Amino acid sequence: MFDAHHARLDLFSPLPRLFKIKNVTFNILDYRLKIKIILRVRTCVIFNPAARGDKARHFRKWLNGVAFECTLKPTTQAGEARRLGTEAVAEHFDLIIAAGGDGTVNEVLNGLGDAPNGFERARLGVLPLGTVNVFAREIGLPLKVAEAWKVLQRGTERLIDVPMVEFSSNGVSSRRYFIQLAGAGLDARAIELVNWKHKKRVGPLAYVIAGLRALREKHPRISVRADGQEFSGQLVLTGNGRYYGGSFAVFPSADLADGWMDVCCLPRTNFSTLLKIAPGVLFRGLLPEGQVRRVRTKKFELTAESQAAFELDGEWVGHLPATFSMSPQKVRVIAP
Repeated sequence: MFDAHHARLDLFSPLPRLFKIKNVTFNILDYRLKIKIILRVRTCVIFNPAARGDKARHFRKWLNGVAFECTLKPTTQAGEARRLGTEAVAEHFDLIIAAGGDGTVNEVLNGLGDAPNGFERARLGVLPLGTVNVFAREIGLPLKVAEAWKVLQRGTERLIDVPMVEFSSNGVSSRRYFIQLAGAGLDARAIELVNWKHKKRVGPLAYVIAGLRALREKHPRISVRADGQEFSGQLVLTGNGRYYGGSFAVFPSADLADGWMDVCCLPRTNFSTLLKIAPGVLFRGLLPEGQVRRVRTKKFELTAESQAAFELDGEWVGHLPATFSMSPQKVRVIAP
């Protein structure tokens, strides 16, 4: 039968000699024949034309060669990728591609979520142009743009979970999705302190520098309430997928399609604790289990005794309190 998402027609059983697809009549002479029909998928690429660095320059040069295959939507200011994602759904694009890092992917994801039935109406694609590209690594997407584009053209669809966060921003109730990870405490404060001009020059090292600055501050205690359990720590990380900060499997049991969030809590975030966990993270990509507390849940709440920041997909969002919940099998993503 015809699959509109994969644009293929496979005939393995007897069919009428005449049938129609979109008002085109086909005459089947051999009903055992396998036929593949390639239809053009309406594709939109959302990207930041002002992005700097070698990767961004190579992307713009490469983009000139594929512009005829898609519609380009450049952003003009921070946060606009979300609006453009919503706009692309309204314009009936089948595939909406976020060209950028994890922050851009998050914005476009939320743009789809803002549109009525946006996740059902369009698929999400990624062209990895960011500093770390955690989500691209999670789904096994090639980190070279030309190779990632080939994956997007093949159109293999994967249905994955999308966690949602509800919080208050300046007294207004807000809702936001994330696709890979979230954090509250030290990591979110470090992101808040990142010098973005410095980040463009030194890449991931900018996060290390900001993290060292954040370490010198007083760290609020964050309380986790999940499924009747309550515990606290100074850093709470949440994974939809396995990876955090690159290819570090901070959530080794996580699965993008299992309907669960994996929560990891570090009781303390001082130099002594970080020295204990650093060898395991750096050399094995894993946290030492004796230093953390874990829980798998579909819904939980985070509160703090004083102001504590949280981030989603590596982008600072706001301050606690916040409620996290899971939306299983929510978004269709193009993956290898």
